[in-house]
Amino acid sequence: MTVSTPAGTAANAAAPADGPPQRRDFRFGVWWLVALLIVGLLLGAGGALLATRANTPGDTSPEAGFLRDMSTHHAQAVEMSMLAHANSTSDDIISLSADIALTQHGQISYMQAWLRDWSLSPTGTEPAMAWMPDAQGSVQNGLMPGMATPQQMTELRAATGTALDTQFLTLMRQHHLGGIHMAQAILDQSTNKDVTWLAETMVTAQQGELNLIDDLLKKLSPTT
Repeated sequence: MTVSTPAGTAANAAAPADGPPQRRDFRFGVWWLVALLIVGLLLGAGGALLATRANTPGDTSPEAGFLRDMSTHHAQAVEMSMLAHANSTSDDIISLSADIALTQHGQISYMQAWLRDWSLSPTGTEPAMAWMPDAQGSVQNGLMPGMATPQQMTELRAATGTALDTQFLTLMRQHHLGGIHMAQAILDQSTNKDVTWLAETMVTAQQGELNLIDDLLKKLSPTT
């Protein structure tokens, strides 16, 4: 359910005939992106009304644990994407980061709305990843699989230019690998149609984005 940022052509059409073509700008204005994120929130809340209320997962169920942990996991991806979207000068990075921010924010909306629909708290009392069998070692220094450390987030916030693009792609690649691992784990445990649909969507979308991320990293470091 990826929301793509269309590549506009108006800038090229408006360029003077005797002057250089103007650079296309894929960047959303800050308030425009915020508005789109709010729309995602509303759509997620509306979609929750369709969730089946009978036989809903309990507070310590794998489904509840997955939704809580993945909401936290997604929240960091949205933050990283917003930083890249606001500060990168690469059209490719701006477009990709917008896609990730919008998609994962919308998925957070679904997950949080389902927890409310199940009369469960958005946060639980069990440790992160407790819902996943044999999850020992999956949490490193309090971080779920693939999540960036506080130091890495600090460096990303301060980065500019090619360093920003490289750091964003590298961190997001690891983030996606961890997210796919978590989504595949819940598919092995859950029969809830809403949860399995969302997990399958996550796996498909993030695997596709991994291919794009690898291509962009090769462009940034063609000799490696």
